[in-house]
Amino acid sequence: MKKPIKVLQLQPSYNVKSNDVSDLAEQIVKSLLCDHYEVTSAYFSGKPKPEQPKSIANYVHYFNLSENDMHGMRLKVLWKLYWFCRANKFDVVICNRFKTVSPMLQLNKLLKIPLCVGISHVMNEYDRKYRKLQIRFLTDKKWKFVGVSDAVRDRLINYKCGFNQKNTFTITNAIDSKKLVTLMLPKSEARLKLNLPLNVKIIGAIGRLVKVKGHEYLIKAFANIENKYPDTILTIIGDGNEKEILIKLINDLNISHKVFLLGAKENAAHYIKAFDIFTMPSIQEGLGLALLEGMCGNLPIIASDIPAMHPLIIGSGGIAVPPKDIASLTQALEAYLSLDASTLNAKGEQVYNYLVKNHSIEAYRSAYKNLIEPLFKVR
Repeated sequence: MKKPIKVLQLQPSYNVKSNDVSDLAEQIVKSLLCDHYEVTSAYFSGKPKPEQPKSIANYVHYFNLSENDMHGMRLKVLWKLYWFCRANKFDVVICNRFKTVSPMLQLNKLLKIPLCVGISHVMNEYDRKYRKLQIRFLTDKKWKFVGVSDAVRDRLINYKCGFNQKNTFTITNAIDSKKLVTLMLPKSEARLKLNLPLNVKIIGAIGRLVKVKGHEYLIKAFANIENKYPDTILTIIGDGNEKEILIKLINDLNISHKVFLLGAKENAAHYIKAFDIFTMPSIQEGLGLALLEGMCGNLPIIASDIPAMHPLIIGSGGIAVPPKDIASLTQALEAYLSLDASTLNAKGEQVYNYLVKNHSIEAYRSAYKNLIEPLFKVR
């Protein structure tokens, strides 16, 4: 039997989801679970509790590093990672986010692993000067980089610090839409579980309550039209450090009876069919998985016209609005709320059909295999 290609996938912290429809690290593992690969999932910090899921990889490793270990010179990180890689003789290391890219950039000068892949999930990951310097001085022919959207890839290349057309690629985020559809609760059941009324039209959003998600602009836009559409409410699933600020805004606008912050929900995407319209007013995104999940719910979408999301919104027939533009958000909400139910449903069907055709999980898995296999000619 031929020797398998040994792949290590590194993540900063344990974050395996209870289902893998939008767990993209696990989807990469799933793409490589075959005879000619041996995959190890490893996490710098954290580990699952007994009731939590583990990676489906052939092997799993927890470095048990502390928050302090991840700062400064990170000598403990470098030491543990070096000896782990040396002992296992990996052929490929896939690094998620800069926290894992950085030590591998340094260590691979010694380890000489044939292929290292650095995945960038957000637009501003390499804005800091020292990060660009590491790429400039430590990147060599053993490295390839992936942006989760064309916008992220272009941002990396435009830094002109070591990312280029030959070593930097786009592998667009995707979700297992067919599987997610089977897990989504029907509208009435989702609303009951969220304690939402059954006989209203619901504008929904999912995302952490942090400034970059732009929820304040959505709330202000809703306040502009809530009197005109008395049977419509706004709900947001998520939690974060902006919660108290948003509650104050809602109270100041006198719309606390029609805007509901529902808190964080495990498997939030399962509740998407509770909504009639899906919104994502982010100021910045790499490529928001929440938007793909909303599209999976057969819902018409309104989202910020930012580079990472523009192709999805326009391609699916949604409404793109400039970020922070309350007037445009107001107009977009009115455009959908003025439609009859059948027309609104048709808009949602158009969104879902675009998603299935252009962001399939099969294409995502194949893209990672195609990034790796040419170098090894599949042993």
